[in-house]
Amino acid sequence: MKVISLNIRSFGVVGRFGWVKNLCFTERPDIFALQETKCKHLDDNWVHSLWGSNDCAYIQKEVVGNSGGLLLIWDTNTFSVSGAVGNDLFIAIRGQWKRSGEESIIVNVYGPHNDADKKLMWHSLDSLLKSVDSSWLLCGDFNEVRVEAGRLNCDFHKWRATWFNDFINRNNLIDIPLCGRRFTRISDDGMKFCKIDRFLISDNFLKLWDDLSVIPLERKESDHCPLILRDKLVDFGLKPFKVFNEWFKKEW
Repeated sequence: MKVISLNIRSFGVVGRFGWVKNLCFTERPDIFALQETKCKHLDDNWVHSLWGSNDCAYIQKEVVGNSGGLLLIWDTNTFSVSGAVGNDLFIAIRGQWKRSGEESIIVNVYGPHNDADKKLMWHSLDSLLKSVDSSWLLCGDFNEVRVEAGRLNCDFHKWRATWFNDFINRNNLIDIPLCGRRFTRISDDGMKFCKIDRFLISDNFLKLWDDLSVIPLERKESDHCPLILRDKLVDFGLKPFKVFNEWFKKEW
C-alpha cells in the first residue's frame, strides 16, 4: 500500500504537471491526494496522462475563485470505490482494497486559513467520521500545526492548535510521525518553516497494514514536500557484501 499526498500549488505553473507525472511513474502509488490544484473541470484524458495509464479513477473538487481545488486519484487495480462525498474543504472516497477485501475511507483535506472556516472544517470532519464505522485515512494540507515547535519563523496560534488536537483526540486518530524531516513546507524565500501536511489514521486502518511509515520526498516544484505513506520498509536491494561464519571463529 502506498499513498502520496502533495499540495501542488497550482497545475498551471510550468513544470508541475511533469513533476507529478514523474512521481506517479517512479513511486507507483495506489492513491494520490493533491491539494490546491487550482483546476477547473478535468477530463479523463488529462488525468490518465498524469497517472501514466488508464487504470485509474478520480474525484475532483474544482477550484473556487483563485484558490483551492482538490484531486484524488486511485489505482482501480488495487482499490475499488463505492461512493464519494465532499465540499470545498475535503473530498472523501469509500472503497475496498482488492487484495484483502477490507474497507477504508480516504479523505483528502485542504485546510482553510481563517478561524471560522477552520471551525467549520473540524465540525464537518467530525460529522463525517461519526457517520460510518470504518477504517479511516485522512491526509493533506491541514494548514495547522499541533505544537509550537511545528512552526519556525512564523506565527503560532495556540487556540488553533488546541482545536486541531481536540479533533484528533475526539476521533481517536493516530498522527503518524514524519521520518527524516522536521517540516513539510518551506516558504519561497526559505525563511519560514512549518509542519502542516500529515497523515491521520484510525486504529482500524493501522490494523490493516504492517510497518506504516511516512517518508517526505524532495521538494522541487512546490513549497510543500510530497509525503508518502507506505506499509513496508524500503528494499535497498542486495547487500553490498557477504558474511562468512568462519570469520567469527577467528581469534583477534
